[in-house]
Amino acid sequence: MKRQAMKKILVIGANGQIGTELTTALVKLHGAQQVVASDIQALGRHQELAYEKLDVTDAKRLAEVVQQHDIGEIYHLAAALSAKGEEHPEWAWNLNMTGLLNVLEVARQAKLSKVFWPSSIAAFGPSTPRDNAPQVGAMDPKTVYGISKLAGEHWCSWYAEKYGMDIRSLRYPGLISYSAEPGGGTTDYAIQALFSAADGSAFTSFLGEESTLPMMYMPDAVRATIELMSAPKENLKTAGSYNLAAWSFSPRELVCVIQQRVPAFQAAYKPDFRQAIADAWPRSIDDSSARAEWAWRPAYSLSEMVDDMLTHLAGRKSLSQEKQVA
Repeated sequence: MKRQAMKKILVIGANGQIGTELTTALVKLHGAQQVVASDIQALGRHQELAYEKLDVTDAKRLAEVVQQHDIGEIYHLAAALSAKGEEHPEWAWNLNMTGLLNVLEVARQAKLSKVFWPSSIAAFGPSTPRDNAPQVGAMDPKTVYGISKLAGEHWCSWYAEKYGMDIRSLRYPGLISYSAEPGGGTTDYAIQALFSAADGSAFTSFLGEESTLPMMYMPDAVRATIELMSAPKENLKTAGSYNLAAWSFSPRELVCVIQQRVPAFQAAYKPDFRQAIADAWPRSIDDSSARAEWAWRPAYSLSEMVDDMLTHLAGRKSLSQEKQVA
């Protein structure tokens, strides 16, 4: 009997902070021929892949891409982040909600095998316990981004229950990456600090020095995503989005770790409107459901993350200098 060809994977938002590294990981796992990258920009970051310019709020265009490439799974990563969402609420709501509903509808109609959609710690709020925020508990987000994430979790659960769809999701903490510039998130101060340490520039944190938040290194977040999507469905007992955690730290604690490597690094603190967003989020997350049901474990410590970030950013700076000389 002739073996049926594997359907392809579509990454929506492949040029973004998560999408850049997740797309690379999916190519390593499945091969370049099995992955299609898409984003609202005309050009993709992954030149070896099939690429589609795609606005996920355009349902017709999304359906065309899914049909054209024989898509079987979607990783839907396109979203407006917390800080930008507060500045442009109607745009953020439309992108986050219309985009998700378009993906869920095309997945239902095309009978796709799986959908991944990221939620966030922003779905929590002031009523959530600030320490060890539980998998199930009070959730009263106070930002447009957080409201859209909580609504999205409910939409994903509704489609899964009503239509039997396999939709998987993670509540990401703040994510730290060297592959993409900060993208407008409340936790992006950490990326800015590390970029500044690497190039010797001044750093001013837009959060106060004691603002402790849950954080994670992007390689761990990517691995968690792939491990969740690879887990047998029967092992996944938790409905909705899984809490995900690695470690928590404050801007001051991060600066101290950086200064152990870069003694000249200095930081100033000038909290802005993002401080109120951070104050509504938990300081730490209980991810025991993820650990029990699909054996989630972070691989990087805080110190290892800082070392790896500074190494990659130093290489990135050297490459940039070589291009300027050339």
